[in-house]
Amino acid sequence: MAAEKITAEPRTEFGKGAARRIRRADKVPAVLYGHGNDPVHITLPGHDTMMALKHGGANALLELDIDGTSQLALTKQVQIDPIRRHLEHIDFVAVRRGEKVTVDIPIVLVGDAQRETLVVVDNNTVQVEAEATHIPDSIEVSIEGLPAGTQILASDLTLPSGSTLLLDADALIVNITEASTTQQVEAELAEAEAEAGIERDEPETEAAAAAPEASDGE
Repeated sequence: MAAEKITAEPRTEFGKGAARRIRRADKVPAVLYGHGNDPVHITLPGHDTMMALKHGGANALLELDIDGTSQLALTKQVQIDPIRRHLEHIDFVAVRRGEKVTVDIPIVLVGDAQRETLVVVDNNTVQVEAEATHIPDSIEVSIEGLPAGTQILASDLTLPSGSTLLLDADALIVNITEASTTQQVEAELAEAEAEAGIERDEPETEAAAAAPEASDGE
């Protein structure tokens, strides 16, 4: 993973009011932690930072230029406005080239399992240890043509060179089962309703057919 270069400005104003002013200027407040140093408060250009995070994914690595000093920074937490989708705040961890870091890598399924199967992903991410400058974007898992009953464990994954699996080797990643038929789904629903004490209303046509006919003169 190549680090994208971003010019950062030291931040001296704090609080909600200062953060709002920073965002109105299309910039992003951020904090850089790590290596036993005091947190460094910085401001980043909004558009460039958003694009860098999109390119780098969940574990984006940036090369921050802070007052002429270059510092590698690994993205740890990103806050995004749920409505406007603007960056609200970012936490980074300072890293060095060659340093090992612990990260969660997303699982990406490739291909399609056999027909009439249900593919369940039990773990969407896998925790690995990797060099800060060689963090994989994702781990691909091929399910092409796999039949029902297939289980893919963490130990079955092919990790990129230099990465070490930290998740339990027996952890289930993907489980492929037979797809339920409509009858099976209805039977399971009826059983769940019965256990919950829920009674279904009879359809009007069935209720009318079951009711005794009224005799003449009544």
